[in-house]
Amino acid sequence: MKDLSPSDLKTILHSKRANLYYLQHCRVLVNGGRVEYVTEEGQKSLYWNIPIANTTAVLFGTGTSVTQAAMREFAKAGVLVGFAGGGGTPLFSAGEVDFDVLWSVPQSEYRPTDLLQHWVRFWFTDALRLDAARRFQHARLEQIFERWTKFRAFRDSGFGVSAEALERLLAESARATDDAPDNTFLLTEEARLTKSLYKIAARATKYGDFSRARQGAGGDPANSFLDHGNYLAYGLAATATWVLGLPHGLAVMHGKTRRGGLVFDVADLIKDALVLPQAFISAARGDSEQEFRVACLDNLTRSEALDFMIDTLKEIAIGVGSKA
Repeated sequence: MKDLSPSDLKTILHSKRANLYYLQHCRVLVNGGRVEYVTEEGQKSLYWNIPIANTTAVLFGTGTSVTQAAMREFAKAGVLVGFAGGGGTPLFSAGEVDFDVLWSVPQSEYRPTDLLQHWVRFWFTDALRLDAARRFQHARLEQIFERWTKFRAFRDSGFGVSAEALERLLAESARATDDAPDNTFLLTEEARLTKSLYKIAARATKYGDFSRARQGAGGDPANSFLDHGNYLAYGLAATATWVLGLPHGLAVMHGKTRRGGLVFDVADLIKDALVLPQAFISAARGDSEQEFRVACLDNLTRSEALDFMIDTLKEIAIGVGSKA
């Protein structure tokens, strides 16, 4: 097998790639040197190109098949591949991340090591790991305020929240974060904040009573959309950590023994800021699952969510690593 040089993977930075694909009821193959997916329309086969050099991740839903040649091209281009059920959830794969979303990560070992070296300098020290967790939470709080009050896509959809009330809630959470004695306290504060945000979002969209159900147990649209959108956030987070060469097990919020915990940490940077509002907006106006997915992906792209994840990881790695 031909070795992959770093230049093979960096033609377009992952944070600048424009495409995320969810495919179902089709075949994915290599045709004339290009990766394409094939759909059937009557007796005709329609071929559609997948621009892999400008693609971050591909989800394969029900009724899909993919050739070994296509998977080889995905790996060469650094595209993450996930295998999903109907509508994108739940997701299954034999990848290296062991949690509800399992991504098949390209197996090239030509990953940068500079960020990893900064990360491991602090990761084995409890106080520094807690410092990194606090920084994650502060970045998350800033993103929530920025998106909920200024993001045009939400304003145009009638998602009107009181900036003053939101600012008070986030300031209270920021103080609790600074005073957190350990990660368990931080996770408790995170859950309290998200519960309060659910109430604000339900009120802003006139959705009515809402109770969060886990692992697909909720039958209402908002719960379904939250599950779906969170999986998209996990895919972006897995991309960000892989691009930077950070192993998914080196978590700072979700426990240092939890496999794949760092993906959860990074996904949390944008879940409440971007996925949560869109889930309630789409649920309130009666969107289909596909309409929600398109809106959510558009929000992630327009807000440069992957850029934000990567930049935050870099800042934390260098900022906390320099203290070690």
